[in-house]
Amino acid sequence: MKRYIIAGWLLALWLPLQSLAAGAVLSAPEALAAMEAGRLTLVDIRTPPEWRQTGVARGASRLDMRHPQGGQGFVNDLLKMVGGDKNAPIGLICRTGNRTTQVQKFLEAQGFTNIYNVKEGMAGSGAGPGWLRRGLPVEQCTRC
Repeated sequence: MKRYIIAGWLLALWLPLQSLAAGAVLSAPEALAAMEAGRLTLVDIRTPPEWRQTGVARGASRLDMRHPQGGQGFVNDLLKMVGGDKNAPIGLICRTGNRTTQVQKFLEAQGFTNIYNVKEGMAGSGAGPGWLRRGLPVEQCTRC
């Protein structure tokens, strides 16, 4: 009987930890700090016209989620950005967090283990005011 109680208690502790691991979210300032400290690769998954319109978070990589080779091409290019490491911490940012939510789920299904969603995005959403309204640094993207 004790064995079942202990097993149930351990399972009760383990399940919430699993739900925290999937769907992790960062605020824009947290993403900036992690990227500047070298602890995160931030990837802007919007389209080139969007990058030109608002600029891109300073230091972020750009990878259009509408990859010409589809999902596998996107995954391959993302893996190149992080040296082939599916466990590397990667932050995703888009305009308002909708696309990053979908891409985060897709990447987790592809075996990536450390994907963070900057859910407030560049323009802001219910998750926060966004990169631009917070006045965080951007780089203009004229050759995108």
